[in-house]
Amino acid sequence: MTTHETEPVGLGMPALPAPDFPAEVRARLEADAKELIGRYPVARSALLPLLHLVQAEEGYVSRTGIRFCAEQLELTTAEVTAVATFYTMYRRKPAGKYHVGVCTNTLCAVLGGDQIFAELKEHLGIENNETTEDGAVSIEHIECNAACDYAPVMMVNWEFFDNQTPESAKRLVDDLRAGHTVLPTRGAALCTFKETARILAGFPDERAGALNASGAGGAPSLAGLRLARGEALPGTGSAKVVSPRHEAEKSTGSGTPSSHDAPQETSLSDPAHPADPADPEGSEGR
Repeated sequence: MTTHETEPVGLGMPALPAPDFPAEVRARLEADAKELIGRYPVARSALLPLLHLVQAEEGYVSRTGIRFCAEQLELTTAEVTAVATFYTMYRRKPAGKYHVGVCTNTLCAVLGGDQIFAELKEHLGIENNETTEDGAVSIEHIECNAACDYAPVMMVNWEFFDNQTPESAKRLVDDLRAGHTVLPTRGAALCTFKETARILAGFPDERAGALNASGAGGAPSLAGLRLARGEALPGTGSAKVVSPRHEAEKSTGSGTPSSHDAPQETSLSDPAHPADPADPEGSEGR
């Protein structure tokens, strides 16, 4: 399919040719793309893996990568671009070898995430979505890393670094730039952004110990559940931390449920406010 030779670069501007991959690179990517597409009953379902595939090649989703995906799936470049710009895991400009995401959502922010992000930017001399001059580290603030139990949290190439401080975060990026081996808090050993993208495309994770590594949370992840059950948390020395609500009611002699537990009046239980369909002509017309 050769209908994606050009793409617009701006309103009222002429279309420019989209560059192609070198022949040997294209041949290799086509073989990988064929394998990925073959996993799906409908070819276009492989678009997300293919975007990770081209990102693994260049470190971001370029116009060349978009054109390649469009040709493999018989889509327009506009359709591919719409998906590539929707998901934040796809970079639209070159990223660092190690892409650092700092959570600045509510819990991480109040526990120091905002300060970590501010000090990292100053330490690296770059702003949000920028990359250091040596190409080693790029930085981005992330809305949520889904690890609130370990806040404040950072991610490097989507691997977790929990319970961070400004000092630990700066040591981390310094070690990355120096080429030192860096291990995440949980999960397999850190790999480069391009290597991560290939794994996300659906190819084998060849990192040592990757099959046995787990990125799942530990005791802090279950603390809320333990408290709700009235269980003791490890290290508290207490047989019971809190009492479930029904036990609290017994101890106070109150059998009255809270407003959240009380039956609520709804259209089904409140005869004065039935949920009949609206009468467009009004009841007087009957």
